[in-house]
Amino acid sequence: MTDYIAPLQTLIEQFRRLPGVGSKTAVRFALSVLKFTEEEAARFADAVIGAKRDIHSCRICHNISAGEVCPICSDPDRDAETICVVEDAQDVMAFERVRNYRGLYHVLGGLLNPRKQISAEELHIEELLDRVEAGGVKEVILATNPTFEGDTTALYLAKLLSKYEGVKVTRLAYGIPVGGDLEYADEITLDRALQGRNTIR
Repeated sequence: MTDYIAPLQTLIEQFRRLPGVGSKTAVRFALSVLKFTEEEAARFADAVIGAKRDIHSCRICHNISAGEVCPICSDPDRDAETICVVEDAQDVMAFERVRNYRGLYHVLGGLLNPRKQISAEELHIEELLDRVEAGGVKEVILATNPTFEGDTTALYLAKLLSKYEGVKVTRLAYGIPVGGDLEYADEITLDRALQGRNTIR
């Protein structure tokens, strides 16, 4: 028998689906929602539905966007000769907090992971190669997390990118702990990792 009445249990289960949300946190979130007025609850629900409906994938870099092309790709002041390859949109947000990086991004949408059956076909790798092949790119920064999956993905990408003459391939340098996530790194650490990046091709 469940510890909670059915409507509350259903709400708790929905919060449990969020990454990093355990049982206790899910219960706390659900009980907080119950304290909303009907108006506040409606605004909360509308925000979730609106975000799902109005946020899309940028057709160029696959970052989240309210339009067909994200603000970063459509900014003429960004350095189109440099592409920083990251796992997801959270990593883009982390780099944008640094403010020193003025290049473009490419969001893979995950990392190679045979155990979870995530292969190259599931990621936006072909689209990255298409961007490089189109010309004008002088450097590709492989900014995947320093984990086994992140390193495997970076090495795989470096091999694919090695066929493009005149394109330097670099990897983030010191400052990011092994096994760490970019989204949790502070601005100074990320900036140093960018400035000290190593050429791997």
